[in-house]
Amino acid sequence: MKKTLLLASVASVIAYGANAADYSYSNMMNDVEPYIGADYVYSNVKFGGRAKSMKDSYHSGSVYLGTRMYDYLGLEAFFQMAGKRENSKPDGKHEAEFLAYGADLYGYMPLWCGNFNLLGSIGAANYRWRFKYPEVKAKHQNRIGYRAGIGFQYDFSENWAMRVMGRYTYLGMSRVNNLKEVTAGLKYTF
Repeated sequence: MKKTLLLASVASVIAYGANAADYSYSNMMNDVEPYIGADYVYSNVKFGGRAKSMKDSYHSGSVYLGTRMYDYLGLEAFFQMAGKRENSKPDGKHEAEFLAYGADLYGYMPLWCGNFNLLGSIGAANYRWRFKYPEVKAKHQNRIGYRAGIGFQYDFSENWAMRVMGRYTYLGMSRVNNLKEVTAGLKYTF
């Protein structure tokens, strides 16, 4: 009888604890907010080696898809494409362009009235560069770059927000050492 009573007591405590922690799918989905967005990106590139004569500023667009989880954490995938830049030299035209895709992990820290968020990000991306010189028809190079950024986000409403970020990307290539970028854009949360 004592064993049965002890077993029933333990089962009651376990059942009560399981009821207190609601791990249901619907509760988890309330803490996940998917979003999409688009940014304008200004990139300042530090060239080296044969590409040292290239223009160092690029204007590009970026689209992204992400999710914000538990108010303080987010994960985002992006695609960025920069147009071709030409530089005329005595030996002919030098051209460069790039595209990038990757993922960033975001941290959010609400400020003041709750509509402002301080942002921090770390991530990795594949950068695909295309160089063209007078004696070289075209040369493609890929490199994984490591990224870190800081910025802020302002929420206009429950669904619409704008954000501004400053980001540093290290590539370590002989032709491209790093990128310093400033981004600004809008995002829509579902």
